[in-house]
Amino acid sequence: MSAPATTEAPKSGRVLPPPVMGQEVVLIAVIAALWILLAIFTPAFLSAGSIQQLLWRLAPIGIMAVGMTMIIVTAGIDISVAAILMVCSVVMAKLIAEGGWGFWTAVPVAILIGGLLGSFNGVLTAYGRVPAMIITFGTANIFQYIGLKVFNSQTVNGLPASRDVLGPGAGGRTFGIPHAFMIMLVLVVLAGFYLRHFPGGRHFYAIGGNSGAAALAGVNVRRRIFITYVITGLLVGLAASVTIAGGTSTLDQNVGKGQELATIAAVVIGGTSVLGGRGSVLGAVLGALLVQTVSTGVTQLGWPSQLSNLFVGIFIIIAVGADLIREHRRRSHA
Repeated sequence: MSAPATTEAPKSGRVLPPPVMGQEVVLIAVIAALWILLAIFTPAFLSAGSIQQLLWRLAPIGIMAVGMTMIIVTAGIDISVAAILMVCSVVMAKLIAEGGWGFWTAVPVAILIGGLLGSFNGVLTAYGRVPAMIITFGTANIFQYIGLKVFNSQTVNGLPASRDVLGPGAGGRTFGIPHAFMIMLVLVVLAGFYLRHFPGGRHFYAIGGNSGAAALAGVNVRRRIFITYVITGLLVGLAASVTIAGGTSTLDQNVGKGQELATIAAVVIGGTSVLGGRGSVLGAVLGALLVQTVSTGVTQLGWPSQLSNLFVGIFIIIAVGADLIREHRRRSHA
């Protein structure tokens, strides 16, 4: 008589997606290929000074991209980040240059202002139930007006060298790595771990996938959406602290110009779905690195700066197209 068949008990525990997704692998390969080509055609690209500048310029975009990833994962968007960056930067610069504040004393003020402006977006978006694009387009203009009034049609002059600790110079590096870049890496690791391993982080994905189902499952959808905008505002304030540490003693009204497009481009190119529900901060930072690599390469090759925007636009179209194709295939097999 044969022994009765036994079935193996299913293994307990959650099944998580791999730490590095296919889109991120493709990005790494594309970035590596670009670096090799740039090293061939402009050897100065791989010099220590060039890489250090690239990493420093990457830092504020990467910091803001962490928050933007959370927003887009919930199927939202924030096109006011450049205006928030402008307000935080000019207030901080005024406190340092004209108010006699120390750099590190002014940093929390910039972060707090960013959080307040982000919470304004969050309240209107989460509780006002108005589409995020409309709200943040409106607040972008409001925040920009506030920033221009603080500037009072004049540049802020006389910024001291004490802020170089987050700048691109020798005082802002340890072992040749910019401090700003190190801060960005820490934030990426913390945010990535939270989104991947904590229920609160996974709630963001649930909201982007199906907000109605998430609400039925007990997720406080409005509060979670509000939190994403607050976090993004706080990170924009931190990015402003890096921005004004740029090595010059003057801050003009162009600060932050175009940063919202660079940040959104980084997140979308990094594989975060514009439809919500999918994405990672690692992909966003890789997207930011690709954007900054293109910008640096175009400059060092002596090409017209408009080509940088052209290439980034092409990358965005490819990324969005790939995302829509994946979504179509997923629904067709559902």
